[in-house]
Amino acid sequence: MNIRLAKPAAALVLLWALSASSGAMGTETPAPRYGEPIPLRAAQALARLARDEAHARGLAMAVAVTGPSGDPILIEVMDGTQYASTAIAPAKARSAARFRKPTKVLQDAAAAGAVAYSGADGALALEGGLPVSIDGKIVGGLGISGGTSAQDGEVATAALGRFKP
Repeated sequence: MNIRLAKPAAALVLLWALSASSGAMGTETPAPRYGEPIPLRAAQALARLARDEAHARGLAMAVAVTGPSGDPILIEVMDGTQYASTAIAPAKARSAARFRKPTKVLQDAAAAGAVAYSGADGALALEGGLPVSIDGKIVGGLGISGGTSAQDGEVATAALGRFKP
């Protein structure tokens, strides 16, 4: 048994699954380029929009915003949020930023049989993470956790839809 190959092999399967999930060979749209990290004030405004959306839905959630590298800019935890969400929200934000895709894409690929996500550094294949773009460049990731994965995704989508950097 060669355990050393598990992570590199898993990463290769992940890269293949991500490229296959974006369309037919040669027709996929290139992922946006990375930009400078989202400014703190913009990250705070985005987190506020997510908190407001969660509150309106009666949900207690953790909200994380990262820079394009996946490193945290801020993490906010609403009162009553389940403890696991404080780790899950940043992982969703990190995954969305690093892969430049919504984590729902990773979740769907994993559901279709791409089981390598657990072996790829920083990948969390659960809905609720979105890349954040300003002027066409990825400046970070938004991660939401505390509801169902679908609720997390809805809150993230609503917040990002109202975000004015």
